[in-house]
Amino acid sequence: MPANYRLVWADEFTVDGLPDATRWDYDTERNRLGWYNNELQYYAANRLENSQVSGGTLRITARRESLSSAADWGGQRYTSARLITRGKAAWTYGYFEVRARLPCGRGTWPAIWTLGTGGLWPDDGELDIMEQVGSNPTRVFGTVHTQASGGTGTGGAVLVPDACGSTAFHNYQLHWTADEIALAFDGVVYYRYANPRAGKTTWPFDAPQYLLLNLAIGGTLGGSVDDAIFPVTLEIDHVRIWQAP
Repeated sequence: MPANYRLVWADEFTVDGLPDATRWDYDTERNRLGWYNNELQYYAANRLENSQVSGGTLRITARRESLSSAADWGGQRYTSARLITRGKAAWTYGYFEVRARLPCGRGTWPAIWTLGTGGLWPDDGELDIMEQVGSNPTRVFGTVHTQASGGTGTGGAVLVPDACGSTAFHNYQLHWTADEIALAFDGVVYYRYANPRAGKTTWPFDAPQYLLLNLAIGGTLGGSVDDAIFPVTLEIDHVRIWQAP
């Protein structure tokens, strides 16, 4: 983190219960229709079984269950949670750090990422600070999506032998300036995307982005699901965001 930056937003998850409603909202809008990328989960709101702060960490837990009594249930056989800062906080540039312990098990797909507040994808950009899939648990990857790169995006990956299946937490980081996107793992940058100075189609990142934390199940990246793994948890120790003065 640059020495002159100041902390502008953080959640240390010190109050047990549901996540802090002044910081986080839930994204449930695709439950009835089904989620993107052929994902299989139902994202529950305000449900301790799926999103709970306890003992100083946030636990996003996916379970094998069908919430058929929910008004927006879309037939899903799994539940999870997708927490967002949309409408509560967004940032243009900064140093983002999320300290997390990732789940294990075939079919899991945790993500720490940002989206543009304009609501157009991929036109307004997407920054994937961390993604991992249970079928390849030691590979952690990050991606930059723009209108020019579309759904494929451009990015890099890092090998993390203890990303899951242990008590180890790691820092997943994004340093975003007007000139460059840098993705890092435990302080070591593994991918850089320089501003090509070619307009919004390749650099929509001079406008605010909001943060998302979620644990998806299955889908185009998550793949086939091992039902024996549940419940599985994405555990987050802190979220911190610094910006230049």
